[in-house]
Amino acid sequence: MLSIFLLIPLSLMLFVVAIWAVRYAVKSNQFEDLDNASQRIILDDRQERRQVMQAQENATATQEVKEAHDMTSIEEHSNKLNNVDTAANPLSDTDKNSKI
Repeated sequence: MLSIFLLIPLSLMLFVVAIWAVRYAVKSNQFEDLDNASQRIILDDRQERRQVMQAQENATATQEVKEAHDMTSIEEHSNKLNNVDTAANPLSDTDKNSKI
């Protein structure tokens, strides 16, 4: 009989703790969207991978544009130098057509 006086209050306390735990879980939205939680991890991975790939593609495209711009600026610079050389040393018709 003495054990019943101990077990009944303990079981009631355990019952109250269990009710509180379930209520806390419901209030903190732990039971919302149970079906898609496992898929969200996979989708987040795919989205992150897509963003990384797009960033790499943008970086390579930017680098290609920069290299093309550098090449055109080098060509323009060499054309300017050629124009300066020809303006400073104009060749006569005999110099242009001379065969060595």
